[in-house]
Amino acid sequence: MSDANEPLPTAAARVPVSEPAANAPKPTTPTTDRPTDRSAPPRRREGIEHSFLGAHIPETIDRMVNANLARSTGGISPAVLAMAYFDWLVHLGLAPGKQALLTEKAVRKMVRFTLYAGESMHDHQAPPCIEPLPQDRRFADPGWQQWPYNLIYQSFLLTQQWWHNATTDNRGVDKRNEAIVSFVTRQILDMFSPANSPLTNPEILKATMEEGGQNLVRGWANFMADMKSQIGGQRPDDTIERFVVGRDVAITPGQVIFRNHLIELIQYQPTTPQVYAEPVLIVPAWIMKYYILDLSPHNSMIRYLVEQGHTVFTISWINPRPQDRDLGMDDYLQAGLMAALDAVSAVLPHRKIHAVGYCLGGTLLTIAAAAMSRDGDHRIKTLTLLAAQTDFSEAGELLLFINESQVAFLEDMMWEQGGLDADQMAGAFQLLRSNDLIWSRMVHDYLLGQRQSQTDLMAWNADPTRMPFRMHSEYLRQLFLGNKVASGHYKVNDRPIAITDIRAPIFAVATEQDHIAPWRSVYKINLLTDADEVTFVLTSGGHNAGIVSEPGHARRRYQMAHRSDRDCYIDADTWQATTPTQSGSWWPAWQGWLAEHSAEQRVAPPPLGAPDKGLYPICAAPGTYVLGT
Repeated sequence: MSDANEPLPTAAARVPVSEPAANAPKPTTPTTDRPTDRSAPPRRREGIEHSFLGAHIPETIDRMVNANLARSTGGISPAVLAMAYFDWLVHLGLAPGKQALLTEKAVRKMVRFTLYAGESMHDHQAPPCIEPLPQDRRFADPGWQQWPYNLIYQSFLLTQQWWHNATTDNRGVDKRNEAIVSFVTRQILDMFSPANSPLTNPEILKATMEEGGQNLVRGWANFMADMKSQIGGQRPDDTIERFVVGRDVAITPGQVIFRNHLIELIQYQPTTPQVYAEPVLIVPAWIMKYYILDLSPHNSMIRYLVEQGHTVFTISWINPRPQDRDLGMDDYLQAGLMAALDAVSAVLPHRKIHAVGYCLGGTLLTIAAAAMSRDGDHRIKTLTLLAAQTDFSEAGELLLFINESQVAFLEDMMWEQGGLDADQMAGAFQLLRSNDLIWSRMVHDYLLGQRQSQTDLMAWNADPTRMPFRMHSEYLRQLFLGNKVASGHYKVNDRPIAITDIRAPIFAVATEQDHIAPWRSVYKINLLTDADEVTFVLTSGGHNAGIVSEPGHARRRYQMAHRSDRDCYIDADTWQATTPTQSGSWWPAWQGWLAEHSAEQRVAPPPLGAPDKGLYPICAAPGTYVLGT
């Protein structure tokens, strides 16, 4: 644990900056009309105590106990679960009508199952008494239709359906508590699914018989390799060998032209003789490494934009360490996004900027755009938001465990660690799709012994980042708990901002299967902004794969519609039902939109950096911060 009085190291202490030529002036922070020094490391602030001397002894003891408990519960507060189940049990106990209904349903399911069992004994084509949900692929193998496995999985699905009936539609139960009970009960049932056991899964038994158990031998080797990687905090061996950052992924040519304690700003080498006058600045989320937008050459969004004639800049965030625990949302805004904007303006003065924000980076970009509009700073030409939420009132199942009790419990864990570890964050996201991301992988990798071939996107996913204590606490409290951005209570420079102040055209992209930023939540930008126009795109895929959707990608589709500030609002479901579907990638449509909102006259490509403003190429892309572990 770092000492509370120890100053944060500067960027120079972390990463050596290459010296410019001997006759060149010393690099400085780009000069703008804004007096704020965005390159300086943050001073420690009061408000979130973390030292043993700064906190009262009883509070310190409580935090230490909760922090150790949190590591064993995956960051889930037992108090939240206890209160939710108590609320459910008490109301269910006071509802004899509901109890009678559940009893009736149990009897009916038993009768249906008994009739099906008898019929299937002599008719192997007997229709099942219950079908899995469309997204449930656990029982797709033909072996599940053979006796006795058909009875095993049918019994499980009927049980799962009964528990869904028991944990939902309970009069008087708090809706959040009901959702928590239903979610946790589903997770427990999924854990004991017959598909997860080698004794009840016909696919595993068949593979074991045919291979003489070699599938289990390979599975054990896969398990041990994963344990070794996890304990050592390393990426899987095959990922390290096949996808090296700077060699196989993140290889679009460019230079780091600006660096401070929080970001490296990369400017990419142009590939066309002339470029659009307005540059593109990409703001990735700091909960992911930026190169998800610069994977392999064929699916790199950054390379695609460069090849279309855009001057592209992107932020590469540092991977925070425990001593960075006091970095907050304001640091990411000022020393991150605004410092990058200032640097781009130094390279291309008097040019407006196409700003692009992905996930949490899009939320931060919206905050910045609203503050800039309020303050008369009109450098942003257009705003592109990729899977980015601005209203967190319908943020999906992530909201189930975001309440005061859970946030306080999570804060205690981060207080001791200095931040949220990548594994802890990834575990929370995996729970939202446990069948696909946990149990199906366990069956495939460890019981069938069929290691899935790594892709560049999977390799990126295995290269996670951390989040600082202060920033994550502010993020949870101000955005999730308080929903302050949407309600107009979020403050920048001690003054509240309003999304309605944003007038720049907006291009918002959501993905159909997004479990992190549900598309209906992303769609709410249509309610919150008074922008001159909003173009909304709903594309197939999930939070990552739907965005990395290059032209030529198989089975991609999207819906797109434009709305001006004079058009009436259309609710999300009506929009989805009435907007035509188009085949292919949404990237060309976005590129056309950027071109439409750019100056007609192309210009010569700018130099890399701005030597007259103290911005020199420091090192080649992808830089050094992205390599941090």
